[in-house]
Amino acid sequence: MFKRKAFTLIELLVVIAIIALLMAILMPSLQRVRKQAMAVACRSNLHQLSFLLAAYADDNDGRFWRGWEGTAITGLRWFEVLEPVYKDPKLRFCPMAVKPMWDPANPRGTRRNPFGAWVGTTMWGGDQTAGRSGSYGVNAWILNPKQDLTVIGGNFPAEDKWRTPNVRGAGNIPTFADAWWVDGHPFDRNVPPAFDGQMNGSRSEEMNRFCLNRHNKGSNVLFLDWSVRKVGLKELWTLKWHRRFNTAGEWTKAGLVQPEDWPEWMRSFKDY
Repeated sequence: MFKRKAFTLIELLVVIAIIALLMAILMPSLQRVRKQAMAVACRSNLHQLSFLLAAYADDNDGRFWRGWEGTAITGLRWFEVLEPVYKDPKLRFCPMAVKPMWDPANPRGTRRNPFGAWVGTTMWGGDQTAGRSGSYGVNAWILNPKQDLTVIGGNFPAEDKWRTPNVRGAGNIPTFADAWWVDGHPFDRNVPPAFDGQMNGSRSEEMNRFCLNRHNKGSNVLFLDWSVRKVGLKELWTLKWHRRFNTAGEWTKAGLVQPEDWPEWMRSFKDY
């Protein structure tokens, strides 16, 4: 008679414990690899957006679109302007932020999640924006308005706009970046967010729309020379967002900012 061979209960428990231990060791590494892969995909999306921006400028005498101007909140958003020339809506999304930050059917009654994607609604002024979503924001200082944009809480002079990619220092001028809103007008005096994901609605503090810890203490940015790279969150204050932006302002090492001056969640980040 042959005796049937099988694992004992103790042996099964030991095997399960070993598998659980290996998973606990490997999971952090797998998470890092996954985030790195999504960061690479994010930079690839921004690189694709560079082709769209360059093509738009080439077709319009080297100029970008007008954007918002005057005292009324009117004008086309970047995804409306570029939509005729891109085919895949996924191009609007960083892979780290694809879920909507609020319920599109009830935008005013739903709590916002700054780590999700912004959502277009009819409250932006027309049905054409409804249903659009994404997680990149355009530096609104690159646009080409005919007059200043003056709205409650902010004044954005047209003379400070870049208007065209054909300018000196294009490699330090942001065009698109990770953001929790569709656009923004950063100033060098803007105060950093008090906490990661703070959605400050003030038009005088629009740097916080881009200061979001989406990629390990940094953000992916497309520059006006069509290069793409990861930028440290504190480094955002050293970029040339508009023509009179002080890249050695009070929130830079050149401006003598101290580590303790930054909000607590940013103090351990690299200084610039």
